[in-house]
Amino acid sequence: MAHSIQELEAIFTQLGAKFITPISEIDRKLTHIKAFVFDWDGVFNNGVKNENKSSNFNEIDSMGTNMLRFSYFLKYGSLPHTAIISGEKNEMAFYFSEREHVDACYFKVADKTIALAHFCALKGIKPNEVCYVFDDVLDVSLAEICGLRILIGRASNPLFNQYLITHQFVDYLTAQSSGGFAVRESSELLMGLNGNFDTCITERKNFSQTYKDYLGKRQSIIVPFYTVENEHIIPA
Repeated sequence: MAHSIQELEAIFTQLGAKFITPISEIDRKLTHIKAFVFDWDGVFNNGVKNENKSSNFNEIDSMGTNMLRFSYFLKYGSLPHTAIISGEKNEMAFYFSEREHVDACYFKVADKTIALAHFCALKGIKPNEVCYVFDDVLDVSLAEICGLRILIGRASNPLFNQYLITHQFVDYLTAQSSGGFAVRESSELLMGLNGNFDTCITERKNFSQTYKDYLGKRQSIIVPFYTVENEHIIPA
């Protein structure tokens, strides 16, 4: 069963999310998306560093990204491009990237537009074909140019949220906060808009041949790591 746009809007609005851009327009934008790019700190976690100067992730968000990629695979017959672009160096982000087989992991990138330009050139796509999931000031330069922008909701920065809304740098503001499974929320919304949420879950439940085909393609990705030197992206 596919959820209607009206049903999805009601479900996520009742959760506390805000559709800054009308959901019908978000749905239209999603049809042009070929890549999902994520910030790390404040997106997969609450931004708190552990004793190793890294920050964690959770399995709920991880499953969300996996199911989102499977949803795209079911709809288009190919994998979406995926990347992590972080301003810091996080060992757990490296572990996540390798385990989940994302297409690229960028770290210690102060000007994230450099990393996005590199990633787009690498994959032959344009910024307006990228869905960006982000949370803070370092991400605004990408939010300005990406095709679909999902902001992790956080009550502690109301003026920043308003800045993004005023400048039209955000399409969807999550109900869940940093570290509160907001990536899973975002993934389920996009899967719902793809019209195949129930099919995704059923196929995964049955470990179907279609899911095995998807998983085989995903697992074949060898993750390249990049950082910045003299304002140029270099292999790490």
